Amino acid sequence: METTRQAERQRTAAENRRRELLEAADRVVLRDGPGASMNAIAAEAGITKPILYRHFGDKGGLYRALAKRHTDALLIALRAALDAPAERRQRVESTLDTYLAAIEARPQVYRFLMHPADDAAPSTEQGFDVGRHSAPLLRRLGEELALVIAERVDLGPDSEATARIWGHGIVGMMHAAGDWWLGERPCSREQLVRSLADLLWGRLSAAQDRPGGPGF
Repeated sequence: METTRQAERQRTAAENRRRELLEAADRVVLRDGPGASMNAIAAEAGITKPILYRHFGDKGGLYRALAKRHTDALLIALRAALDAPAERRQRVESTLDTYLAAIEARPQVYRFLMHPADDAAPSTEQGFDVGRHSAPLLRRLGEELALVIAERVDLGPDSEATARIWGHGIVGMMHAAGDWWLGERPCSREQLVRSLADLLWGRLSAAQDRPGGPGF
């Protein structure tokens, strides 16, 4: 019994330490964006870089941990927007706005997750390649959105396949449009939301909610 309690305490301590290190990494990313380095993160956390490697392996491991942390939070917000008590068009716009508001609020975090530093040499971070790691993040968002669509909307005989196509397509659209908008700011966020919703609205406006489901 004592051994079990000791193991639980050690596990809790390790989880708390990992969370503290991720919070330190977040602070550096907010300051340095894509240029955030393992040296800077270790210094922010008050540890040496070898200790940081012990927790995350390399910058790719740290990136994956940060990506999961931010993706989990984004998915919670997106699901809340999708489940809000409102008309379907309003929920579509709210979901698009939730994504765009998230990347607008923390552009340095977004750029760290999606773009390599222009002046960074990948070899200095053990071959870290942001593009190689960001693709799974987008795929996860696409699969999660596909599940939501499949739960809520009857898209006919091929509903599941269509939901996956729509899920990945919508995420791809949000990512590409949001990336362009964040860099150039050619219009207001509200205008971009309305235009993207117009693009999505065709078949979605005519689709039926699944009987007994939460609706969409």
